Amino acid sequence: MLSINTRRATVLGALLGSTAIFAAVPALAQDAAQTGAPQADASDTGGLTAIVVTAERREQSLQDIPISASVFTGEELERKGVVNLNDIQQIAPSIAINTFNRSTFINIRGVGIAQSAPTSNPGVAYYIDGQLIPHEQFIGHTFFDIGSMEVLRGPQGTLTGQNSTGGALYVRTPEPEFDSAFAIGDVTVANYDRYRAVVAINVGGENVALRIAGVHEERDSFTRNIAANAQSQPGNMNMDAIRANLRLRGMDGRLNVNVRGEYFDVRSDNNAVKRRGDTVSTNPFEIQEDGLSFQDQAGYRLSTEARYDVSDSVQARALVSWQDGTTDDQTDGDRTATALPVPANLPTSGANTARFPGRMSNGKTRFKTLIGEFNLLSTGKGPLQWVLGGFVMDESIPVTLLRDNRNVLDVRQSNSSIITEAKNTSQSVFGQVNYYLTDAIEVLAGARYSWDKQVYTRFAVPGPPITLPFTSQVTSQQLTGKLGVNYHFGDNNMFYLTASKGYKAGGVNLTPNTPDFLPERNFVYEAGLKTELFDRHLRVNGDVFYSDYKDIQLSSLVGGLPVTQNALAGKSWGAELEVTAQFGGFAANAGMGYLNSKFANSACISDTNAPGTDAGCPTNLRFVPKDRVLPFSPEWTVNAGVQYAIPLGSVEVTPRVQWSYIAEQFATPFPSVNTLVPGRSIFDARLTVDMGRKYKLEGFVNNLTNKTYIASQIQNSSSADGGSIYGAPRTFGVRLRVEIGS
Repeated sequence: MLSINTRRATVLGALLGSTAIFAAVPALAQDAAQTGAPQADASDTGGLTAIVVTAERREQSLQDIPISASVFTGEELERKGVVNLNDIQQIAPSIAINTFNRSTFINIRGVGIAQSAPTSNPGVAYYIDGQLIPHEQFIGHTFFDIGSMEVLRGPQGTLTGQNSTGGALYVRTPEPEFDSAFAIGDVTVANYDRYRAVVAINVGGENVALRIAGVHEERDSFTRNIAANAQSQPGNMNMDAIRANLRLRGMDGRLNVNVRGEYFDVRSDNNAVKRRGDTVSTNPFEIQEDGLSFQDQAGYRLSTEARYDVSDSVQARALVSWQDGTTDDQTDGDRTATALPVPANLPTSGANTARFPGRMSNGKTRFKTLIGEFNLLSTGKGPLQWVLGGFVMDESIPVTLLRDNRNVLDVRQSNSSIITEAKNTSQSVFGQVNYYLTDAIEVLAGARYSWDKQVYTRFAVPGPPITLPFTSQVTSQQLTGKLGVNYHFGDNNMFYLTASKGYKAGGVNLTPNTPDFLPERNFVYEAGLKTELFDRHLRVNGDVFYSDYKDIQLSSLVGGLPVTQNALAGKSWGAELEVTAQFGGFAANAGMGYLNSKFANSACISDTNAPGTDAGCPTNLRFVPKDRVLPFSPEWTVNAGVQYAIPLGSVEVTPRVQWSYIAEQFATPFPSVNTLVPGRSIFDARLTVDMGRKYKLEGFVNNLTNKTYIASQIQNSSSADGGSIYGAPRTFGVRLRVEIGS
């Protein structure tokens, strides 16, 4: 077993070794740049197009920023069959995404979040058009009319909203186009009665442009509820959403304003969870539930973003957003068709002589979030570039939880009713400076100081006696940031070394008499190479990293409520490599992530699946030994794809095949068959017929080999039994895209 010092020596050796390997690259890259065609015209010669990143508040080339990142255009996402956030883990390395109930949990390099609670914060920040979406309940919806997505790996402790220990995802929708009018229609029909229709309309004048996009998508469940008295078919989906973006330009182009609005309404019969130990059917796509299950989400987002060129070298940016969303979900908690007797407190005549379904739970949550951010940033072309800013967030999250062993979901009758409200505030100031010491050597320094506060009120009716309200408050503050040095060589090539720190605020636990949890911190040291070769026909980006993870926030369920505890520390190291090639009609991509992530010390925490007390631990806590793997930390994540465009007269036919592999991971710090998410290989294939700008027809098959695999493991609670959510079986269909106008 390696000691910490030995591991550090191993990582240092890897860094030095990679430096030696990279040392030979500058000459090759410079030679390629000198002998090739102009870089800006690479796409015209059948090469790669430039990739633009906006995570640092300005448009920059991916090859010029010292961040490990995967960036995809909207066209790439469509070509790779990405239709929701869960699909991203199949095309980007070192990311694991698990879904349950109304939440989508993102972990990058084993850092993120595993349990949903009003007082918990995600370790991976999620943005849409510059708006931070601070909670995981509203990020898993289907994508539509997407311009680009940026996946940033490692702490984003300088420029990212409420801070970040694991990384950040930035989604951008297309900007409305001036002096242009066009419409796009995109329809998909597939098995399991899936139907998806997307419409986008752009109308633009000289200084005013409007883009409106909408989507309707519906699909039957992959799973069949075989209960004789089934009231629901968990796993189905029905979504409607509309988005508008009004773009204004004034003052001779110095002022640019975007006013955005979005409304969404998502309905389903909740998740299809295969109960552990199901003796009725061993088919993973058959369940038996007699309770009425549903999951409804609805809400809207409004934002205004303004950029004003104060001078030729300074720009001011302001963004204000308001988000209001509601979730309402109900679950058949025992996940069986076993009926219970009539409750004793109800009459036993008439309609009430019927037997009731088993244990039920219902939760209603509303999220109301106000966010503001202001930036000043340089826009000149000198050796000094900088950005300054401030961020503020104020939100209220009222929650009503009902649980009943008799299916009487009413505060007056339920076995347990809990009404809570969390009020969270976050404030920060930040800045970053980049300076070129020479034409090739660049140094950077960034810092952010954050203040976070939570006030949590809880009223419980365990019935009787009634538990009186209690209020708890926690404050956190932390200095985070980034230091780095970059060496640029040739065009679009760089080597970088960075040290960064991210932070996740502490908070209040939902259960009375449970200690508050401390802030989580992550220190990461990273070396990376970004290079483009052969006249920008080949792009190779790679990095190695070492992570020192402090006061890890781990979540479990106690009394049906999420409880967060701090484990002392974790250590991880790894590497990512992404290769993209474009030679005429031939295109290929490959990505690889390796992660060695373990607890750096032993700890005592609660185990939802197997409650108990281990020797040397306080009551109801289990022992986690040093060097046990951290949750949601697959050792390998690999993806690859290849396609070839074949001209046939006026049309172009492009076959594409792609593959992804995600190694096994565990949902908690306690490895067992109930927490194991086994590794999986998934193959997809598609055939696209491009008839010019106007028409595009595509046929696709996802999960070509019909692999049966567990996508998420659900843990036991007093509200619902645990089980497994299986990934989609083989799906196939056709897609037609039509564009009209200029």
